[in-house]
Amino acid sequence: MIQNKKYPWIVVALLWVVALLNYMDRQMLSTMKPSMQIDIQELQSATNFGYLMAIFLWIYGFMSPISGMIADRLNRKWLIVGSLFVWSAITFAMGFAKTFDQLYWLRAMMGISEALYIPAGLSLIADYHSSKTRSLAVGIHMTGLYMGQALGGFGATIAAVFSWQNAFISFGLIGIVYSGVLILFLKDKQSDIAANDGSAIAQTKRIPLLKGFATLFTNISFWVILFYFAVPSLPGWGVKNWLPTLFSENLGIDMSKAGPLSTITIAASSFLGVIFGGVLSDKWVQKNIRGRVYTSAIGLAMTIPALLLIGLGNSMIHLVGAVFFFGFGYGMFDANNMPILCQFISSKHRATAYGLMNMIGVFAGAFITNLLGKSSDAGSLGKDFAMMALVVVAALAVQLLVLRPKQNDFVDA
Repeated sequence: MIQNKKYPWIVVALLWVVALLNYMDRQMLSTMKPSMQIDIQELQSATNFGYLMAIFLWIYGFMSPISGMIADRLNRKWLIVGSLFVWSAITFAMGFAKTFDQLYWLRAMMGISEALYIPAGLSLIADYHSSKTRSLAVGIHMTGLYMGQALGGFGATIAAVFSWQNAFISFGLIGIVYSGVLILFLKDKQSDIAANDGSAIAQTKRIPLLKGFATLFTNISFWVILFYFAVPSLPGWGVKNWLPTLFSENLGIDMSKAGPLSTITIAASSFLGVIFGGVLSDKWVQKNIRGRVYTSAIGLAMTIPALLLIGLGNSMIHLVGAVFFFGFGYGMFDANNMPILCQFISSKHRATAYGLMNMIGVFAGAFITNLLGKSSDAGSLGKDFAMMALVVVAALAVQLLVLRPKQNDFVDA
């Protein structure tokens, strides 16, 4: 199966569903607050709700580099299967939660299990796809995340028709069943890598841990990548966790309508952005080695005016238009993070490197999630959304000035 020329795209298709479940299971909590706070009174406080969202991010962040190191050393198929099964079981269990503390600890455990997926999944896709298709493949995979985010927006709708408990139970069961599908059809690419490009995985697994970290942290470009990945994560996670609330507050509509409207808009625009950004980057990099950097920079630039309008707009046209613009630009940025990383980091360390990137980005997300929770209670959510545009300007400048790759696929000397 691995020798089949179509299999690299089958891998993308299989992992697309995992990506969807990854984001759907974590996202639907953000829109089910009105239903859940009836049964769990502590959720009536936006600050407490922010704590519930943030504990996932802090645990997810701490686990990300560990997950990357594990993915660089173990079979990624079984890591992905195990991760999906565990977080789906936790989602199922959340349907039986009775107290805030139970939800809190379940979200913490979900952070551990979900963190195992992204470094393994993206490094596997990067190994299966050459520089000619890598951005598009990563971009298509990212659309699964956005679709999961959009479907998560229907959590409030499902909770209104059935119950929030049934929503968690149903989606948890779907993930548990799909982990069986992956057991049957997903394959790692370890043997192919060893045979085709000489970077034997058997040798990779014996690389001392500290030497791997030293390789990454003595690379100046990696520090820059960490910075420009982390800063856009502030508005990125802010949009994921608080956009439904912002829509509900600024437009004066019920969360059952604000949730789907906001998440579908951001998901649809991001979907278009990652496809456009993936195709453009794969073509541009064949003519200009900085093509991926430039494509990512264009996307980041688009998010700056969008954030100002998201924060300050108070009409349906302003908000939906701004969110669409933000999503399109952020999608272009998202599609090129792993491909840019591949220009500076060898395949032996990519999962670890992306795990570290994920950690920094998620910590930024945890910080902004807590901050926006307090902003919502204080009535300044929109203003603080607009302020995030300023930090994106700094990331964009650093990215353009410093990131100068010399090859499409970095190979250790």
